[in-house]
Amino acid sequence: MVLVTKEVIKESGIQFGTSGARGLVEQFTANACAAFTHAFITSIQSKFEFQQVAIAIDNRPSSPAMAQACAKAIEQLGLEVIYYGVVPTPALAYVSMQDNIPCIMVTGSHIPFDRNGLKFYRPDGEISKADELAILNATAEFEAITGLPVLTVSNKAASQYSERYTSLFDSQMLTGKRIGIYEHSSAGRDLYAPMFEALGAEVIALERSDEFVPIDTEAVSDADKQKAKNWSKEYNLDFIFSTDGDGDRPLVADENGDWLRGDILGLLCADAMNIESLAVPVSCNTAIESCERFNHVTRTKIGSPYVIAEFDTLAKQYNSVAGFEANGGFLLGSDTIVNNKAIKALPTRDAVLPALMLLAAAKEKPIYELVNALPQCYTHSDRIQNFATEKSLTILTKAKEDISQFLYQLKCDEIKVDSIDTTDGLRINFDSGNVIHFRPSGNAPELRCYAESSSVDRAIYLVNQALENIQLINH
Repeated sequence: MVLVTKEVIKESGIQFGTSGARGLVEQFTANACAAFTHAFITSIQSKFEFQQVAIAIDNRPSSPAMAQACAKAIEQLGLEVIYYGVVPTPALAYVSMQDNIPCIMVTGSHIPFDRNGLKFYRPDGEISKADELAILNATAEFEAITGLPVLTVSNKAASQYSERYTSLFDSQMLTGKRIGIYEHSSAGRDLYAPMFEALGAEVIALERSDEFVPIDTEAVSDADKQKAKNWSKEYNLDFIFSTDGDGDRPLVADENGDWLRGDILGLLCADAMNIESLAVPVSCNTAIESCERFNHVTRTKIGSPYVIAEFDTLAKQYNSVAGFEANGGFLLGSDTIVNNKAIKALPTRDAVLPALMLLAAAKEKPIYELVNALPQCYTHSDRIQNFATEKSLTILTKAKEDISQFLYQLKCDEIKVDSIDTTDGLRINFDSGNVIHFRPSGNAPELRCYAESSSVDRAIYLVNQALENIQLINH
């Protein structure tokens, strides 16, 4: 049976989110995966020459079969499949960029267990929003999938990714450091211990899980906060490292077991690398500008494609370019020098680089002191899960029409509004300097809320109060 990509994709109900195509596991049938693969490959074949396509997966139970379906589609196109098995997304992206071939990552990142997704990379890096539209509108024809191929794992992506970072530093850099690795079901959990050990650290493996754990680095659970404090004390740890499901968003804790906000980690990484110019989403901490450590900062919509889209513009004026997100993922937009050694650009979210740069900076003083030296501006975020995107959009549309009424419905005691920012969602800046920012997730039916204040307790209160009361609004 001959199928058409556009029709299969539309019927599947799968949509592109903030980064990649996301949907329920049951929507990612073999034919749906094949349709996305055919649409992606045919949409870039006029721009790039390649005979191979790489694939990797996360640890979700649904990921192997999805990878097999994508591989079958690649074979239908007469191309060779290179399969890297379970590795972090940035590992797949890095090796594929070095080999100048496209790749597909099967991952739902941090979203719930019953969902999954596909991330697409051209030979020159992560696809753009224009590429997403080209995929959705492609009308390539393909044979319905029957039978799935057996895939043989290559360890090339894992080894090259590890070498990228261990080669930057002396093998004794972390000597004397005790590092805990919260492994859970992270796609990179088998790589991280050898990586840190190669740099001299003593590593303690923590809580590996046989079941998928949807860690969200922007909404760390109270249970995980307590775990970090307990581990830090029990094992006398200097640092705790973890990531989300596909290993592109870091989660790190200091000497006291306190998890760092992702944008603070990104700030410290960029500073340690002497980055000149940054592109960061509008949701990131304003300490990035107020610390005055960078020549230029551009604010974008939330999502790595928007951050990456700014790199070309910044590169025309500045020698070193990078970006990061509130979730901690660090994007290196230009080749640069670290520790007198060259490191190539990797314009996609990465978890390892910011962790290692923070540890390098912490050789002179503790991590908590590096954090305390920044402007004391605190952010907090959380989310309402299973909150329909349509409902979120309706509420925020009406809120923009009457901010005063919206704040009244939220029972918000911040009443003097300084400005409104609708770059992405609804960001309300108050005269007090506090901020409340609502945004529907681009990956799942969730409503996120971010807050910023000079007090961490105040930021937490603003988020909790806002999310509690927005659920009571009927529209």
